[in-house]
Amino acid sequence: MNWLPDLVFLDIETTGGSHTRDRITEVALLKLENGKVSTTWETLINPCTPIPRNISGLTGISNEMVKDAPKFEEVAGDLYSHLEGVVMTAHNSRFDYGFLKAEYKRMGGTLKLRTLCTVKLSRALYPDVEGHSLDAIMQRFGLTTNARHRGMGDVQLMLDFLEAAKRDLGSVKVIHAINLQLKGPTLPVGIDDSFLNDIQDVPGVYLFYDDTDLPLYIGKSIKLRTRVLNHFASDHVTATEMELAQKVKRVEWKETAGELGALLLEAKLIKSMQPAYNRLLRKHQKLYAIQMSEQLNVLPWLKIVTLEDVDPSELEFLYGIFKTKKSAKDLIYKLVDEFQLCCKVLGLEKGKGKCFGEHVGKCSGVCVGKEKHDLHHLRLKLSLAPHKLKSWPYEGKVGIKELNPDTNKTELHVFEQWCYLETIDSDADLTEAMHTKYSLQFDLDIYRLIGKALSSSRNVIQFNNTQSIPI
Repeated sequence: MNWLPDLVFLDIETTGGSHTRDRITEVALLKLENGKVSTTWETLINPCTPIPRNISGLTGISNEMVKDAPKFEEVAGDLYSHLEGVVMTAHNSRFDYGFLKAEYKRMGGTLKLRTLCTVKLSRALYPDVEGHSLDAIMQRFGLTTNARHRGMGDVQLMLDFLEAAKRDLGSVKVIHAINLQLKGPTLPVGIDDSFLNDIQDVPGVYLFYDDTDLPLYIGKSIKLRTRVLNHFASDHVTATEMELAQKVKRVEWKETAGELGALLLEAKLIKSMQPAYNRLLRKHQKLYAIQMSEQLNVLPWLKIVTLEDVDPSELEFLYGIFKTKKSAKDLIYKLVDEFQLCCKVLGLEKGKGKCFGEHVGKCSGVCVGKEKHDLHHLRLKLSLAPHKLKSWPYEGKVGIKELNPDTNKTELHVFEQWCYLETIDSDADLTEAMHTKYSLQFDLDIYRLIGKALSSSRNVIQFNNTQSIPI
């Protein structure tokens, strides 16, 4: 189909990047009907909050310029009349649409529009080109403007890009790419599709809920939108996947700065919410480990302990992680056979005198004085060495920093003694975390995650309680 819907190219300027904290200072739009410009509209807006100096330097919009401008609620009706029934088109439409929805929500209303993102359009049309910002597009096509980072200047650049792409690739290809983006995915009947307006291909965690709002499934991805929509594709591999897709009635998601943050949040939410279709990360009832005593004159040298009863600072004295006591005991018996260890000193046999292994020539005789205790203890330690849990390689807490260069979202994941403490995203939270004494709880999944993260990350920050570390 070579039909192009009516588009409203729109750009807003704001006091900052957060639609919950910051406010709009300018709106400009240009309406394209039947391929021709039919309407232009622009206004400054009084944000009722100071414009930071660095933002004024970027946009050229000062506090003086907006002090007598209308407030958003004074132009909201007029603005909506231009947006109703058309496709709102913006460069990174999520940003502009998010601010507009927030403003209408503050007024007690809702805004629901079809949107077209010219960043995505540029990527679809020029997949092999690096850089899809307006500045990059200007350079690519030789476009110019006297009002970069002002509403109407950026709106005109978007229209100029559309026309340049048509000349370069042909109208058919450009219109086809636009309609593909607008077509959107096919979703199961009954699902609330409002999430499609906002969810992007960013790292994070998604949550599926049923018609009673109980959690069905929690997952993570570095491309949230793609992963979520894959769940609703028609080519399900298993009956379970199809069953899950048909039960979902609501989708929620939480954005993170990177993959580690998504993994940590996924594990935390699954254990706390216990979704019906998650199994791997659901909380184990009990985990066990082998604890070795360093006191040679106190028997037995080995004990099987539950991990929930062990202080995480003592993990370096533990060996192996087991789901059952029997699994732990099976390993000990295996080592007894391989290394001629004594069942008496290890606590596998009770009573006095020699162990059964010494009777049949499988024990080195520590139980009857043929081998010194310190030598036997050393051999025991060597036999257990491959199963030793890692000792915490830092003094106190550390943070692993993650930054998403596409969204500028930054998070610091805080750990101590192989335990995950929390994720913070501000200097104020960091200062508090540095001085907080946390209750440590060992978790096997987190232990494995941290081990991989610490070995591969270059962004490990050791906490120093005497100074602040900016996130």
